[in-house]
Amino acid sequence: MRITKLETFLVKPRWLFLKMHTDEGLVGLGEPILEGRALTVAKAVEELEPYLIGKDPTHVMRHWQAMYKHAFYRGGPILTSALSGVEHALWDLAGKAVGLPVYQMLGGPLRDKIRIYAHTHGATDEEVAEVARQRVAQGFTALKTGVVGGRPARIVESMAFVERVVQRFAAIREAAGKDVDIAIDFHGAVSPQTSMLLIKALEPYQPMFIEEPVQCQNVDVLADLARKTHLPIATGERLFTKWDFREVLEKGAASILQPDIAHAGGIFEGRLIAGMAESYYAAIAPHCPLGPIALAACIQLDAAIPNFLCQEQVNLGEGYLKEPLKVVDGFIPLPTAPGLGIELDEDALADKIGHDWRNPEAYHPDDGTPIDW
Repeated sequence: MRITKLETFLVKPRWLFLKMHTDEGLVGLGEPILEGRALTVAKAVEELEPYLIGKDPTHVMRHWQAMYKHAFYRGGPILTSALSGVEHALWDLAGKAVGLPVYQMLGGPLRDKIRIYAHTHGATDEEVAEVARQRVAQGFTALKTGVVGGRPARIVESMAFVERVVQRFAAIREAAGKDVDIAIDFHGAVSPQTSMLLIKALEPYQPMFIEEPVQCQNVDVLADLARKTHLPIATGERLFTKWDFREVLEKGAASILQPDIAHAGGIFEGRLIAGMAESYYAAIAPHCPLGPIALAACIQLDAAIPNFLCQEQVNLGEGYLKEPLKVVDGFIPLPTAPGLGIELDEDALADKIGHDWRNPEAYHPDDGTPIDW
């Protein structure tokens, strides 16, 4: 089997899908996307095509090493996102060629279903509490929310802001109950000075983890925060390859890693990161606010690692896949079809081709300063 063509196409709301065609008619699927940079990543995939044409797609790791090392300039969000989506498609083809799910080729499954968490949103405490009750009634055992203080956080925050954030989290906790895990995402948009205030104030409500309490590149500060609280610190959605995650583990900056399988290097790179994390007794909760191909790739990894915690998801493939992924009591049953275990619904996709999604432009309401979103 030989690769004959790479085809990328924009898919609403903000995704980029990849089809890797072969001379035997098998097609591999991948999701090489960086939010807000879809066209840039599509071009990066196109630049990988000359190397891949004519190659055997089942030599997954050989191709990964060649594409990574021969770029000379290694890593970074654009190149690694392109590489990740290509790697998804290579694994999809490798699995289809031998009739096995990818997780079987990674050593077989450690579990028969994948725990997922649901996001909770609402304009008021009452609305978000009602969403939490609905998610629990649907069978979810894990939820995630964000920092809601009425406005973007300042460098040093007021007591009122901190109390508003805690009040929102407390409303979710009361609605969901103490048996449900609830994580909170700071999104790297909170300063170190305010982050510790929030973490301390949230401790009585026992969040499952504090996600990106500061920018992930600020590893020393992450480590300092981790030492000052008993709550688990999570990070990783903006880290790329095993090399980025090494420092986080070595410095004890997080005990829950969140590699994004569409950004961090792909499925096997995620497996290597999970192995590194296991040696530090750290858990893996893959980041995935993307489309159903990226989620399918995550599930293959989740099935095959011992230190899996919980999987993020925002789209199960309804209107995109012939057989969307199903949620049963807060878990996705392990797919059994070969490769990534999914097939695109071309008819349903027809009205979803193309988008011009851009990252939000956020400015602080106090003085108009550009801020993280």
